[in-house]
Parts: sequence; structure tokens; C-alpha cells
Amino acid sequence: MKVIDLRSDTVTLPTDEMRRAMYQAEVGDDVYKEDPTINALEQLAAQMLGKEAALFTASGTMSNLLAILTQTHHGEEVLLGSESHTFWYEVGGASALGGVVMHTVPNSQDGQIDLSMIEDSIRSQNIHFPQTTLLCLENTHNRCGGAVLTADYTSNAAEIAHRHGLLVHLDGARIFNAAIALNVPTSELARDVDSVCFCLSKGLSAPVGSVLCGTHEFIESARKWRKMIGGGMRQAGIIAAAGIVALQTMVTRLVEDHDNARRLAKGLSNITSIVVPHEVQTNIVNFETPLEVSGPDFIQLLNTRGVKIGYRGYNKYRAVTNRMVAADDIDEALNRIDISLKELY
Repeated sequence: MKVIDLRSDTVTLPTDEMRRAMYQAEVGDDVYKEDPTINALEQLAAQMLGKEAALFTASGTMSNLLAILTQTHHGEEVLLGSESHTFWYEVGGASALGGVVMHTVPNSQDGQIDLSMIEDSIRSQNIHFPQTTLLCLENTHNRCGGAVLTADYTSNAAEIAHRHGLLVHLDGARIFNAAIALNVPTSELARDVDSVCFCLSKGLSAPVGSVLCGTHEFIESARKWRKMIGGGMRQAGIIAAAGIVALQTMVTRLVEDHDNARRLAKGLSNITSIVVPHEVQTNIVNFETPLEVSGPDFIQLLNTRGVKIGYRGYNKYRAVTNRMVAADDIDEALNRIDISLKELY
């Protein structure tokens, strides 16, 4: 029985072309900026995101942390969505290591933060208040079901932030998914932000890594922070080589993941008692089962039938389409989910 893994697009494996590139990669010491493959990856990433420079990091969590450490000081305040990945899943690193206050503002289901709420949440100058210095956005939005932020929305949010003296960081872990969904250049989605990062190890299928982009000055500061937190890598061109292949060959195929996600969402909606509460825009499908169904029991039963999905608590679940899952696998997963649900409900 084939295992169909829909827990995350982080389960993607490197392609044969990536493995060959890794084997053949020309390498050097990146702390000395002497790894030619990393340098090439950073130049390519900066070009694709429309920024001056870029920095290869171990993960999206590291990239987001570096963006905050570089653009804030202890005691300052960061505005971010209440459902943001940085707030939920990054171990409070910005507060623990950066000493910043995390001020959450409600996300709507489309991943946006209401523009008037952004402006209202920026602190005025007052002896009692921390200074608000950074706004963080997320595109696509993980907990909001892969929702996409348009270039116009990001531009409007950035205009408010900049007008009040804030910088803007965009957690673009899946920004290439957003660009494909909107049919726009990725650089357009990052045009008005001061820093942006994206993951190579999700839908792009590289085994490791994220890239942080911004101005030359920002990247040099972030590079020093990266060294401080133990992220200075040596001959890491071995893994950067896969990232180059990912950017060159894997972006346009994200269309397939989006098509499979819509196929999955439609199939789930046709199963009695399953609810898909929101439109699927990219490769993340959130869905709900009846309250009478035990979430842990449902997950366990699916595991025994070779289907892996994410559990979001109570009766809420997440399925993420990826390169390892074909359209036929989606149909088979739907069949197994239907059988399992009938057994429990």
C-alpha cells in the first residue's frame, strides 16, 4: 500500500537533477564568502525577488528571526498577524533572542490584516509604550489555508508602515506559490517590502534551506547575526546547488500542486459531513469533520490506511499537496478518507 503523505510540502524529496548538482557542486568556505555555489544561489534569489542582495540560511525560521534581529532593537515592538507562522511556530525566538514585543493583530481568513487595524495598532510616542518598528506579513499564509496576498494589498500595508517609520518584512516561505496563483512575477509581490524570505525546502523540493533578501546593508547585518546564532556554514554549496536547480526548474510546476489541491478540496466537499470552509488558492487545504469524530482517532486510522494529514486540533485538519503526490494519489486518498470517516461516524 502506497503511503500518501499530505502533512506538508516539506516532505518533498530532491530530484535526480538536484542530487547530481549537489554531487558536482563547486564549494568553498561561505563564512569567508568563498563558496561559489552559495554566491550564485544568493545572486539568483536576489534577482528573482527584485532585491539587491540575499543570504542563504538553514531554514525559514532562521530567515524570519534574522529579519527581526536585524531590523529591531531590544524593547521594540513588532506587529504581525495573530495567525502568523512567526508567532505560532518559531519557538518565540524573536522575543527570546531579540527582546522584542510581539503585538498580534487579527488575521482575516484571506491572510490579510485589516489596513485600518495596522494603522491603529502602531504605537504613538508615549513614555509608557514600546516603539513599534517592524510590520511582518506572510504570503502565502500558512494557517489561513495557503491564502494569497496581492501586490496591491502588500503595497498598501507597506505604505502605512513606512509612513509611520516602520520597516516591513515579508515571510514569503511559499511566495512562489502566490506568484503562480496570481500569475505575476515574484518580484512584484516583494516590491514594496524591506526584506523578504522564501523556502527552498517546501514546494520547490530542495532538501534544505531558505533565502533572505533585502538591501546590501541589510544583508551584511543579517550575515553577522547569522554567524552569532550559529548559522555560519562552510562548504554548504553542496546543499545550495539543489536550491539553484529548484529555482530554475521547480517554480512553474507548482501549478500541478494547486490543481491537485483543488481536486482534493472538491473531493472532500463531496464526502458527507466533511466541510472545506474556504476557497483553495494554492496547495493547502483546510477541512473539518463532525465534532463527534475524535481527531486523534481519525488521524490514527488514516495512518493505518497509508494517508498522512496534519491535525489542527478539535475537528480541524490540513492537507498539503506537493511534488510527491500525483492526481491519482489524490483520488486514492479521498477514497481512504471516505472509508475511514464512515467507520468512525
